[in-house]
Amino acid sequence: MRPPPHILVVNGIKVRRPVFVLAAPHSGADLLARALKRSPGFHVTMGRAAVAHVVYAFARRPSIAGRGMGATRVLRDALAESWQIVPGACGECPPTCREAGGVTGAGPCAAPGSVVRFGDASPDLLYSASVLLQAFPDARFVQLIRDGRDVAADMLADPESLRWFKPALLSDETEFPNPFLGVNSGEHRERWKAMPTAGKCALRWRSAVRLSASLHQELPREQMLTLRYEDLVSSPSESLDGLCHFLETRVPKIALLGRSVPKVGVWRTRLRGQDAELVSKVAREELTRLGYASS
Repeated sequence: MRPPPHILVVNGIKVRRPVFVLAAPHSGADLLARALKRSPGFHVTMGRAAVAHVVYAFARRPSIAGRGMGATRVLRDALAESWQIVPGACGECPPTCREAGGVTGAGPCAAPGSVVRFGDASPDLLYSASVLLQAFPDARFVQLIRDGRDVAADMLADPESLRWFKPALLSDETEFPNPFLGVNSGEHRERWKAMPTAGKCALRWRSAVRLSASLHQELPREQMLTLRYEDLVSSPSESLDGLCHFLETRVPKIALLGRSVPKVGVWRTRLRGQDAELVSKVAREELTRLGYASS
Protein backbone atom coordinates (compact mmCIF):
# COMPACT_ATOMS: atom_id res chain seq x y z
CA MET A 1 0.00 0.00 0.00
CA ARG A 2 1.31 3.41 -0.94
CA PRO A 3 1.56 6.09 1.75
CA PRO A 4 -0.79 9.07 1.61
CA PRO A 5 0.39 11.87 -0.71
CA HIS A 6 3.05 14.03 0.86
CA ILE A 7 3.26 17.67 -0.17
CA LEU A 8 6.89 18.63 -0.75
CA VAL A 9 7.67 22.30 -1.31
CA VAL A 10 11.05 23.41 -2.68
CA ASN A 11 11.77 27.13 -3.02
CA GLY A 12 8.06 27.79 -2.64
CA ILE A 13 7.25 25.38 -5.51
CA LYS A 14 5.11 22.31 -4.91
CA VAL A 15 6.81 19.20 -6.29
CA ARG A 16 4.31 17.65 -8.69
CA ARG A 17 4.96 14.79 -11.12
CA PRO A 18 8.75 14.76 -10.71
CA VAL A 19 10.70 12.92 -13.40
CA PHE A 20 13.33 10.29 -12.62
CA VAL A 21 15.71 8.87 -15.23
CA LEU A 22 16.73 5.25 -14.61
CA ALA A 23 19.45 3.28 -16.39
CA ALA A 24 22.41 0.96 -16.02
CA PRO A 25 25.84 2.67 -16.03
CA HIS A 26 26.76 4.31 -19.33
CA SER A 27 23.30 3.75 -20.77
CA GLY A 28 22.42 7.36 -21.54
CA ALA A 29 20.91 8.70 -18.33
CA ASP A 30 23.22 11.73 -18.46
CA LEU A 31 22.36 12.32 -22.12
CA LEU A 32 18.64 12.34 -21.44
CA ALA A 33 19.13 14.49 -18.34
CA ARG A 34 20.94 17.05 -20.48
CA ALA A 35 17.87 17.29 -22.71
CA LEU A 36 15.49 17.53 -19.75
CA LYS A 37 17.60 20.23 -18.08
CA ARG A 38 17.05 22.34 -21.18
CA SER A 39 13.31 21.70 -21.29
CA PRO A 40 11.12 24.66 -20.29
CA GLY A 41 10.14 24.69 -16.63
CA PHE A 42 12.40 21.81 -15.53
CA HIS A 43 15.06 21.72 -12.82
CA VAL A 44 16.94 18.41 -13.11
CA THR A 45 19.84 17.35 -10.90
CA MET A 46 22.44 14.63 -11.47
CA GLY A 47 24.61 13.05 -8.81
CA ARG A 48 24.37 15.61 -6.03
CA ALA A 49 26.14 14.30 -2.91
CA ALA A 50 23.00 14.24 -0.75
CA VAL A 51 21.21 11.98 -3.23
CA ALA A 52 24.22 9.83 -4.16
CA HIS A 53 24.85 8.94 -0.51
CA VAL A 54 21.31 7.59 -0.12
CA VAL A 55 21.19 5.91 -3.53
CA TYR A 56 24.36 3.91 -2.94
CA ALA A 57 23.27 2.95 0.56
CA PHE A 58 20.12 1.44 -0.96
CA ALA A 59 22.08 -0.14 -3.83
CA ARG A 60 24.63 -1.89 -1.63
CA ARG A 61 22.17 -2.96 1.06
CA PRO A 62 18.78 -3.58 -0.59
CA SER A 63 17.01 -4.27 2.72
CA ILE A 64 17.34 -0.59 3.70
CA ALA A 65 14.94 0.34 0.90
CA GLY A 66 12.31 -1.90 2.47
CA ARG A 67 12.17 -0.10 5.80
CA GLY A 68 8.88 1.64 5.11
CA MET A 69 8.42 5.35 5.64
CA GLY A 70 11.89 5.77 7.13
CA ALA A 71 13.59 5.04 3.81
CA THR A 72 10.99 7.11 1.97
CA ARG A 73 11.55 10.12 4.20
CA VAL A 74 15.34 9.93 3.86
CA LEU A 75 15.25 9.86 0.07
CA ARG A 76 12.61 12.56 -0.16
CA ASP A 77 14.62 14.84 2.11
CA ALA A 78 17.79 14.19 0.10
CA LEU A 79 16.06 15.17 -3.12
CA ALA A 80 14.54 18.24 -1.51
CA GLU A 81 18.04 19.34 -0.49
CA SER A 82 19.39 18.61 -3.96
CA TRP A 83 16.62 20.58 -5.70
CA GLN A 84 17.10 23.75 -3.63
CA ILE A 85 17.78 26.69 -5.92
CA VAL A 86 20.15 28.90 -3.97
CA PRO A 87 23.31 30.89 -4.77
CA GLY A 88 26.28 28.61 -5.22
CA ALA A 89 24.14 25.47 -5.51
CA CYS A 90 25.76 24.34 -8.75
CA GLY A 91 29.17 24.49 -7.10
CA GLU A 92 28.20 21.27 -5.30
CA CYS A 93 27.15 19.49 -8.50
CA PRO A 94 29.45 17.02 -10.31
CA PRO A 95 31.02 18.22 -13.60
CA THR A 96 28.58 16.20 -15.73
CA CYS A 97 25.62 18.03 -14.20
CA ARG A 98 27.18 21.47 -14.62
CA GLU A 99 28.14 20.71 -18.21
CA ALA A 100 24.64 19.45 -18.99
CA GLY A 101 23.13 22.65 -17.67
CA GLY A 102 25.64 24.88 -19.44
CA VAL A 103 26.90 26.23 -16.11
CA THR A 104 30.41 27.67 -15.96
CA GLY A 105 30.27 29.09 -12.43
CA ALA A 106 28.60 28.14 -9.18
CA GLY A 107 25.11 28.74 -10.52
CA PRO A 108 22.31 28.25 -9.80
CA CYS A 109 21.38 26.72 -13.16
CA ALA A 110 17.69 27.61 -12.83
CA ALA A 111 15.63 30.52 -11.56
CA PRO A 112 12.93 29.66 -9.01
CA GLY A 113 10.34 31.68 -10.90
CA SER A 114 10.80 29.59 -14.04
CA VAL A 115 10.61 26.12 -12.48
CA VAL A 116 7.39 24.13 -12.42
CA ARG A 117 8.75 20.55 -12.33
CA PHE A 118 11.72 18.77 -10.81
CA GLY A 119 13.68 15.71 -11.80
CA ASP A 120 16.77 13.68 -11.05
CA ALA A 121 19.05 11.49 -13.16
CA SER A 122 21.66 10.48 -10.60
CA PRO A 123 23.80 7.44 -11.46
CA ASP A 124 22.29 4.18 -10.22
CA LEU A 125 19.02 5.83 -9.25
CA LEU A 126 17.44 2.67 -10.64
CA TYR A 127 18.06 0.85 -7.34
CA SER A 128 15.90 3.38 -5.49
CA ALA A 129 12.92 3.14 -7.87
CA SER A 130 10.60 1.45 -5.37
CA VAL A 131 11.35 4.05 -2.71
CA LEU A 132 10.90 6.88 -5.19
CA LEU A 133 7.45 5.59 -6.04
CA GLN A 134 6.58 5.52 -2.33
CA ALA A 135 7.93 9.03 -1.88
CA PHE A 136 6.31 10.47 -5.02
CA PRO A 137 3.23 8.45 -6.05
CA ASP A 138 2.65 10.77 -9.03
CA ALA A 139 6.23 10.50 -10.33
CA ARG A 140 7.10 9.79 -13.95
CA PHE A 141 9.93 7.36 -14.73
CA VAL A 142 11.94 7.25 -17.93
CA GLN A 143 14.33 4.33 -18.25
CA LEU A 144 16.94 3.59 -20.89
CA ILE A 145 18.14 0.20 -22.11
CA ARG A 146 21.48 0.01 -23.94
CA ASP A 147 23.29 -2.96 -25.48
CA GLY A 148 25.37 -4.58 -22.74
CA ARG A 149 28.42 -4.90 -24.97
CA ASP A 150 28.65 -1.13 -25.42
CA VAL A 151 27.92 -0.63 -21.71
CA ALA A 152 30.74 -2.99 -20.72
CA ALA A 153 33.18 -1.33 -23.12
CA ASP A 154 32.45 2.08 -21.61
CA MET A 155 32.56 0.76 -18.04
CA LEU A 156 35.98 -0.79 -18.63
CA ALA A 157 37.28 2.65 -19.63
CA ASP A 158 35.72 4.40 -16.62
CA PRO A 159 37.66 4.32 -13.30
CA GLU A 160 34.54 5.47 -11.42
CA SER A 161 32.63 2.40 -12.59
CA LEU A 162 35.49 0.02 -11.93
CA ARG A 163 36.01 1.11 -8.33
CA TRP A 164 32.86 -0.81 -7.38
CA PHE A 165 34.51 -4.07 -8.41
CA LYS A 166 37.15 -4.24 -5.70
CA PRO A 167 37.08 -7.71 -4.05
CA ALA A 168 36.63 -6.14 -0.61
CA LEU A 169 33.22 -4.85 -1.67
CA LEU A 170 31.75 -8.32 -1.12
CA SER A 171 32.36 -8.53 2.60
CA ASP A 172 30.69 -10.71 5.22
CA GLU A 173 28.13 -7.91 5.71
CA THR A 174 27.05 -7.92 2.07
CA GLU A 175 23.39 -8.74 1.47
CA PHE A 176 22.24 -11.27 -1.12
CA PRO A 177 20.76 -11.25 -3.62
CA ASN A 178 22.66 -8.09 -4.54
CA PRO A 179 21.18 -6.51 -7.70
CA PHE A 180 23.78 -3.73 -7.66
CA LEU A 181 26.60 -6.15 -8.48
CA GLY A 182 24.52 -8.87 -10.09
CA VAL A 183 25.39 -11.50 -7.47
CA ASN A 184 22.47 -13.68 -6.43
CA SER A 185 23.94 -15.69 -3.57
CA GLY A 186 26.70 -15.60 -1.00
CA GLU A 187 27.87 -18.90 -2.44
CA HIS A 188 29.01 -16.99 -5.52
CA ARG A 189 31.16 -14.51 -3.59
CA GLU A 190 34.52 -16.11 -4.37
CA ARG A 191 33.58 -16.80 -7.99
CA TRP A 192 32.69 -13.13 -8.40
CA LYS A 193 35.99 -12.00 -6.90
CA ALA A 194 37.91 -14.21 -9.34
CA MET A 195 35.87 -13.17 -12.36
CA PRO A 196 37.44 -10.97 -15.08
CA THR A 197 36.45 -7.32 -14.82
CA ALA A 198 34.58 -7.55 -18.11
CA GLY A 199 32.44 -10.30 -16.62
CA LYS A 200 31.63 -8.17 -13.58
CA CYS A 201 30.57 -5.35 -15.92
CA ALA A 202 28.31 -7.76 -17.80
CA LEU A 203 26.69 -9.02 -14.59
CA ARG A 204 26.11 -5.47 -13.35
CA TRP A 205 24.44 -4.58 -16.65
CA ARG A 206 22.34 -7.76 -16.74
CA SER A 207 21.05 -7.22 -13.23
CA ALA A 208 20.14 -3.60 -14.04
CA VAL A 209 18.18 -4.44 -17.18
CA ARG A 210 16.33 -7.23 -15.38
CA LEU A 211 15.29 -4.74 -12.72
CA SER A 212 14.28 -2.32 -15.50
CA ALA A 213 12.18 -5.02 -17.16
CA SER A 214 10.44 -5.76 -13.87
CA LEU A 215 9.59 -2.08 -13.38
CA HIS A 216 8.32 -1.87 -16.96
CA GLN A 217 5.86 -4.66 -16.21
CA GLU A 218 4.78 -3.35 -12.81
CA LEU A 219 4.19 0.33 -13.52
CA PRO A 220 1.32 1.62 -15.67
CA ARG A 221 2.09 3.25 -19.01
CA GLU A 222 1.23 6.69 -17.72
CA GLN A 223 4.08 6.42 -15.19
CA MET A 224 6.81 4.54 -17.04
CA LEU A 225 8.41 5.08 -20.44
CA THR A 226 11.16 2.74 -21.64
CA LEU A 227 13.52 3.89 -24.41
CA ARG A 228 16.32 2.06 -26.17
CA TYR A 229 19.53 4.04 -26.20
CA GLU A 230 20.20 2.97 -29.78
CA ASP A 231 16.89 4.48 -30.91
CA LEU A 232 17.53 7.66 -28.95
CA VAL A 233 20.81 8.40 -30.73
CA SER A 234 19.91 7.08 -34.19
CA SER A 235 16.38 8.52 -34.39
CA PRO A 236 16.26 11.30 -31.78
CA SER A 237 13.21 13.01 -33.27
CA GLU A 238 11.05 9.91 -33.02
CA SER A 239 12.25 9.08 -29.50
CA LEU A 240 11.74 12.63 -28.29
CA ASP A 241 8.25 12.80 -29.77
CA GLY A 242 7.30 9.91 -27.50
CA LEU A 243 9.09 11.50 -24.55
CA CYS A 244 7.41 14.87 -25.08
CA HIS A 245 4.01 13.21 -25.19
CA PHE A 246 4.77 11.17 -22.08
CA LEU A 247 6.00 14.16 -20.04
CA GLU A 248 3.64 16.68 -21.63
CA THR A 249 6.48 19.11 -22.31
CA ARG A 250 8.89 20.10 -25.05
CA VAL A 251 12.28 18.39 -24.97
CA PRO A 252 14.91 19.97 -27.28
CA LYS A 253 16.61 17.63 -29.74
CA ILE A 254 19.78 19.73 -29.91
CA ALA A 255 20.88 18.34 -26.53
CA LEU A 256 21.17 14.86 -28.04
CA LEU A 257 23.51 15.90 -30.82
CA GLY A 258 27.28 16.38 -30.79
CA ARG A 259 30.56 14.53 -30.61
CA SER A 260 30.20 13.73 -26.93
CA VAL A 261 27.34 11.31 -27.55
CA PRO A 262 28.64 7.73 -27.13
CA LYS A 263 28.26 5.84 -30.39
CA VAL A 264 26.43 2.59 -31.01
CA GLY A 265 28.58 -0.47 -31.63
CA VAL A 266 31.83 0.84 -30.12
CA TRP A 267 32.32 -2.52 -28.41
CA ARG A 268 33.45 -4.02 -31.72
CA THR A 269 36.67 -2.02 -31.64
CA ARG A 270 37.17 -1.86 -27.88
CA LEU A 271 36.41 -5.38 -26.63
CA ARG A 272 38.90 -8.06 -27.51
CA GLY A 273 39.44 -11.79 -27.03
CA GLN A 274 37.85 -13.41 -24.00
CA ASP A 275 36.35 -10.12 -22.82
CA ALA A 276 34.39 -9.77 -26.07
CA GLU A 277 33.28 -13.41 -25.99
CA LEU A 278 32.17 -13.29 -22.35
CA VAL A 279 30.28 -9.99 -22.56
CA SER A 280 28.71 -10.84 -25.92
CA LYS A 281 27.32 -14.12 -24.57
CA VAL A 282 25.67 -12.41 -21.61
CA ALA A 283 24.36 -9.52 -23.73
CA ARG A 284 22.93 -11.69 -26.51
CA GLU A 285 21.12 -13.95 -24.07
CA GLU A 286 19.68 -11.08 -22.05
CA LEU A 287 18.61 -8.92 -25.00
CA THR A 288 16.92 -11.94 -26.57
CA ARG A 289 15.13 -12.70 -23.29
CA LEU A 290 13.86 -9.10 -23.14
CA GLY A 291 12.62 -9.26 -26.71
CA TYR A 292 15.22 -6.94 -28.25
CA ALA A 293 17.04 -7.82 -31.43
CA SER A 294 20.71 -8.64 -30.85
CA SER A 295 23.42 -8.81 -33.50
